[in-house]
Amino acid sequence: MLSKFETKSNRVKGLSFHPKRPWILASLHNGTIQLWDYKMGTLIDKFEEHEGPVRGIAFHQTQPLFVSGGDDYKVKVWNWKQKRCLFTLTGHLDYIRTTYFHHEHPWIISASDDQTIRIWNWQSRNCISILTGHNHYVMCAQFHPKEDLIVSASLDRTVRVWDISGLVKKHAAPGINSFEDNRNNRNQPDLFGTSDAVVKFVLEGHDRGVNWAAFHPTYPLIVSGADDRQVKLWRMNETKAWEVDTCRGHYNNISCVIFHPHQELIISDSEDKTIRIWDMTKRTCLQTFKREHDRFWVITAHPELNLFAAGHDNGLIVFKLERERIASTTYQNTLFFIKDKNIRMYDFDNKDIPIMPLRTGSGTYTPPRTISYNPIENALLVCYTTDEGMYELYMLPRDQKNEGHDSIEPKHGTGYNAVFVARNRFAVFNKNEQQIYIKDIKNETTKQFKTPASITNIYYAGTRNLLMTTPSSVILFDIESRSIIAELSASNVRYVVWSQNMSMVALLSKHSIIIANKQLEQLCLIHETIKIKSGAWDELGIFIYTTLNHLKYVLPQGDNGIIRTLEQPVYLTKIANQNIHCLDRDGKPRVMTVDPTEYHFKLALVNKKYDEVLRIIQTSNLVGQSIISYLQKKGYANIALHFVKDENTRFDIAIECGNIDIALETAKSLDNEECWKSLGEEALRQGKHQVVESVYQRIKDYDKLSFLYLITGNTEKLKKMLKIAELRNDYMSRYHNSLYLGDIEEQIKMFKELGQVQMAYLAAKSHGLEEEAEKILIETEVTPDKISSLPSNGILLKPPTPINRQEQNWPLLEISRNIFSNSMLQESENPTQTIEPTGTGMFDGVGEWANDDSNDMPDLTKLNLSAADAIDVPLEDGGWDIDVEIPLPEEQLPNSNNNDYNSVITQGMSRNEQWARNSNIAVDHIAAGQFESAMKILNTQAGIVNFEVLKPMFMSVYQSAKSYFSGVPVSQPLSFPIERVWDENPHKLLPYVCVTYQNVLSKLQEAYSATTSGKFTDALVCFNTILNMIPFVVVNKSSDLDEIKKIITYAREYILGLKMETYRKELPMDNMKNIKRNVELAAYFTHCQMQPAHIQLSLRVAISLSTKKRNNTDEIQLDYDQYNPFVICGYSYTPIYRGNPVINCPYCNASFKPDYEHKLCPICQLALIGSKASGLRNIVENN
Repeated sequence: MLSKFETKSNRVKGLSFHPKRPWILASLHNGTIQLWDYKMGTLIDKFEEHEGPVRGIAFHQTQPLFVSGGDDYKVKVWNWKQKRCLFTLTGHLDYIRTTYFHHEHPWIISASDDQTIRIWNWQSRNCISILTGHNHYVMCAQFHPKEDLIVSASLDRTVRVWDISGLVKKHAAPGINSFEDNRNNRNQPDLFGTSDAVVKFVLEGHDRGVNWAAFHPTYPLIVSGADDRQVKLWRMNETKAWEVDTCRGHYNNISCVIFHPHQELIISDSEDKTIRIWDMTKRTCLQTFKREHDRFWVITAHPELNLFAAGHDNGLIVFKLERERIASTTYQNTLFFIKDKNIRMYDFDNKDIPIMPLRTGSGTYTPPRTISYNPIENALLVCYTTDEGMYELYMLPRDQKNEGHDSIEPKHGTGYNAVFVARNRFAVFNKNEQQIYIKDIKNETTKQFKTPASITNIYYAGTRNLLMTTPSSVILFDIESRSIIAELSASNVRYVVWSQNMSMVALLSKHSIIIANKQLEQLCLIHETIKIKSGAWDELGIFIYTTLNHLKYVLPQGDNGIIRTLEQPVYLTKIANQNIHCLDRDGKPRVMTVDPTEYHFKLALVNKKYDEVLRIIQTSNLVGQSIISYLQKKGYANIALHFVKDENTRFDIAIECGNIDIALETAKSLDNEECWKSLGEEALRQGKHQVVESVYQRIKDYDKLSFLYLITGNTEKLKKMLKIAELRNDYMSRYHNSLYLGDIEEQIKMFKELGQVQMAYLAAKSHGLEEEAEKILIETEVTPDKISSLPSNGILLKPPTPINRQEQNWPLLEISRNIFSNSMLQESENPTQTIEPTGTGMFDGVGEWANDDSNDMPDLTKLNLSAADAIDVPLEDGGWDIDVEIPLPEEQLPNSNNNDYNSVITQGMSRNEQWARNSNIAVDHIAAGQFESAMKILNTQAGIVNFEVLKPMFMSVYQSAKSYFSGVPVSQPLSFPIERVWDENPHKLLPYVCVTYQNVLSKLQEAYSATTSGKFTDALVCFNTILNMIPFVVVNKSSDLDEIKKIITYAREYILGLKMETYRKELPMDNMKNIKRNVELAAYFTHCQMQPAHIQLSLRVAISLSTKKRNNTDEIQLDYDQYNPFVICGYSYTPIYRGNPVINCPYCNASFKPDYEHKLCPICQLALIGSKASGLRNIVENN
């Protein structure tokens, strides 16, 4: 039995699978109905309206409905979409045992302890028939899946078959008066029954009450189970029914029994805590599955899938009887697989051919788990995992194209797995002995050796090599030299898939995939929340894999995505371009056609095959937000412009990649002020001041425009701006422009217009314009003696005259246009035309201000501007053709053998980038300012998730890694890196770290002193600080690293002990429960691994407390066994004795009960309890 899903709950009395969705309904003894998703393992919803146990539950086949019946005598119909009860059907007078929907009619059948069976119409919401005849509780009643029959089981020791064809005819074609009849008879049920449903057969044979009866889905058979512990098989025809045989084996009451929907099997469960599988033809028990403490009450089968569910005392279990994965292997264009006890060959271009049958024994047949093919000897190894494992070696016929070969007696042996390792050798793995046997094609052992570690399986890894898996790693082993070639950390690998050229391997676990090269060097790691089923490589080196729900891909670099959804799981066998070959769970070869454009495009982009990228862009309809986001994430925003149709997104991407031409074109169509501002900022950053000028004109940002004219030395435009300010009556702008121009007369004129005559006089006097100053005095009749503090030697100050008027855009480094730029240029230009040099304006002058409705602005002089001013040479046919030849001396001619598109002086790596590259520990990434990568490292290595506590340490480390020198006040200070390791080789440079091992030791001594003094609060602060400091400590020796680990242990034990002691002191001693808890905590405190002096103090406290509470001879029964080793749970402060389940904090290694998994550790307050981590690194490996 393969368990797929389990729940823990109250006793489950009823179960029902949804026919399409991965859902199961469970009705509980406490009155709750639970709806579970058994694929995801999540509780979807709960329904709680019944009073008392709910025994009957069933989904409708097509409608979003389910029906339930309980001990409150009510039948309820629910809508799971609306999450509510639609209506309640009343009429039963005792507990309701089962409820089911009819497969065609809108009917519900219910069986009750009131000795009746009722049939309800859930559309009209009334009872249409009452079946009476049983003289004890009716435990079960079901419709036949196809015929107009009902089977019922009762504690009166009988199974009855009812004919309801009369009822079907009555309700199939209602007459004219049927509505009136239904209305009149709705509240008048016939308590004595009618001829609509009559008893056809009464099956007697059980010695005690019958608990369950069920029809076979296709054969005229009935199976029943009773309190006499027997399963009986009945056959019926049109006239009679009789007992066929009895299956014996259960040793307590049988609760439920059903037929297997697809095989000739019977499945029963019982109060003897077992599920038994019976052969329907031989009536023998094939398998028994037992639970130690749970009685089974109900069992059900999925209507379509090979799934079953059983309800027991403490929940339910969803299971399969056997694996559905077909054993298969692929060689070149041929697939070999096992189906229906036959070795079959499938040509991917032809058809499925059975080669020969398997030689199965007379016992229970178990499908093989794996097969391995040898093309040279044309041999096939078939491996089974029953008991100790077994393999069979078949020599296949050479003429495989013909069908119907007789079975050849295979060679066989014992082994968990067997794979070919050479042309005439295969390796057999004996799991119990941990031995590898190398055998020849005659099945004779040529050599044997012990496995290098405790391994779980072996896989093919090329000639003379084996891939061995352990619970935590994968080993590449050379069987000739018997040595380990490589090892990779990988947990619980279940399947190994090699690429076609054996250069890469995919290691598949239950929820993760590791891609590695042939030296077992990890390339990427992919995590999935849904179970991974299979995978295969395509010829380009892309790994395609399936989960329960999706077909996905992953590139060797780690980029992954979804190709399509799957209705049912499939097992991939081969990838051929857009054809995905696979096997379904029925063993049928299938071909799925997909569009591989997306992952081919990404692979070409990652491998920098730009010609292929361009071809895909031009020939494929590759669109979507995911592609755009991917290109932006990978730094190819210029390529993303090919796929963007939305103008807003296109503008944002154009700004991101600095493409002013496209940004300008898009901004014109959007005509949004925010877009114009963004365009202006980017154009200003690139020095394209002509575009900036046009942007400022469009958004009427006069102040910035004036300043632009000032720094470019354009005094003519400044004069125009002064005139515009005057026309706009903007005196502040007018004053600024006059200052930029040094036009004092304009300033005086403006002050006079504003009535600020004194300011006008001061301006004239200060700049030495005596005549103008005298005129102002005469006009205002102000004497000079009333004006004080005037400069005695005022002169006219003029702004410096621009020496070089900046008319062109600032020069930029010219790079060759790449193929994507050429492509975009060809899309927007006629290829036969040459691109004219920049001369015509993209803004025809500043006169665009005239677009304003208010005609108070004069027309400005036309400007010749272009958004393509970065291209300073003529372009033809989309490329740069520089025809000017500059003669150079022979020895100065450059050696231009490279074919790079770009000849750009690239910026080297910054010191921060060098630090992050050179180190794999978190503190160096923090010093480099790479906080996000540092957090990921700490999370991976130590499971740390609470970084808020570490924020002060982050900032201290970052700030202390550099020294700063203040220069000019308006500029940023200069920073100088401080290294703890300096070398001429930039690959060995590492930053200074302010947190040292000595700091930790000092803090540890301080914590010890506080503990000795009884200052527990201060001691806790010190020990917590130590745990916060240790991730930032770097050591150079392994001995120091061991000491760091010890200090973590000390801090953990002291924090645990001091927290317990603090909690103990706060407990009120007002009742016996608290007194008992107080003594227990004192006893637990003595088990913390502290310094001897502190252990003595804790022992004194425990002894003193026990004496005071008169507990000298265990008068108070404590939860404390000094003879059984234990650890203390850091959450509940209770012991976890040896042998009980325990989980740990990945950082401080504090122990906890499993109930506290995925909670924040209360000891270190940094990591999640029970999360996986690789281990904290505090030492840098030598480069």
